[in-house]
Amino acid sequence: MKAARLHNYDPKLNENLKIEEVDEPKIEGPLDVIVRIGGAGLCRTDIHIMEGQWKELSGVTLPYTLGHENAGWVEEVGSAVTNVQVGDAVVLHPLITCGLCRACRAGDDMHCVAGVFPGIDSNGGFADLLKTNARAMVKLPEGVEPKDIAAHADAGLTAYHAVKKASNVLYPGTKTVVTGAGGGLGHIGIQCLKAMMPTEIIAVDASEEALELARSLGADHTVHIDGTQVEQVQEITEGMGAKVVLDFVVEKGAIEDGIAMLGRAGDYHVIGYGVNLNIPTIEIISSEINFVGDLVGTYNDLAELMTLAAQGKVDLQTETYPLDAVNDAIADLENGKLHGRGILVPEGAAA
Repeated sequence: MKAARLHNYDPKLNENLKIEEVDEPKIEGPLDVIVRIGGAGLCRTDIHIMEGQWKELSGVTLPYTLGHENAGWVEEVGSAVTNVQVGDAVVLHPLITCGLCRACRAGDDMHCVAGVFPGIDSNGGFADLLKTNARAMVKLPEGVEPKDIAAHADAGLTAYHAVKKASNVLYPGTKTVVTGAGGGLGHIGIQCLKAMMPTEIIAVDASEEALELARSLGADHTVHIDGTQVEQVQEITEGMGAKVVLDFVVEKGAIEDGIAMLGRAGDYHVIGYGVNLNIPTIEIISSEINFVGDLVGTYNDLAELMTLAAQGKVDLQTETYPLDAVNDAIADLENGKLHGRGILVPEGAAA
């Protein structure tokens, strides 16, 4: 089968991935599931991996196959799999989890003590086929195409998870800032907020096109990054600041601006990653602000997000590329030419 493989870490991102023929995955355990990929989302984490930022964290031996946002059709199942059958359309929770540890039993899939993360620490979905397990299967409603929702396996899931975690403080009358409003996660976060929360949404972005998208998706206010963005947010919030900041950027000054936009006792959600958080501890204490990390999401989060998607309340902005054009897609993402989420589609992908 074909797969896009990483052979070398290179911060220049110069044709990092090579399309190669590799062996097809095989069923080895009773709960294994092999999925024929119908769409694999391209994520900025993939760029960070190629640059070498995950070199020590992932522990992989090169070469290996990237791709952690995956959807497709069940190709083959192990002897004990009962929740899906061959031919089912599915979106995959990004982790292969054990189901037996305390975290799994609490539904906290992202912290499984034996979790395996295809595309991060093992072979992923930039390929014709991917091996995962039965616990990762979320069946798709009839008529939903895997390529149209593949990015929900990480981008959508992460945005939904962050919004859900913020829900306990977003009562009527609160205001929430979304930075990076037009990006692959930000535009999903706005829709999740609109569908689930009574808060007013303030979308912040450097692109007028992104802000127009944010308005169309339900943002109540839009703020263009022009040097006065903090003052604009303070004016909208009548000097009180936002109750929650959902930072999908976390670089290029977003942290400094976001903290300045946050109100007293507010929650700052770190969702994107890029630079280090640097704030005097006295400022944290005196304002009693909270910094919250958001790591993808749980199986139930993904299932709930699929319900919103089926109801038409959360749509993905996507652009598809053939798997062979993976390096073109990476270049478009890195150079800001890709709006929404890039989806790689293997040749001949079909149920």
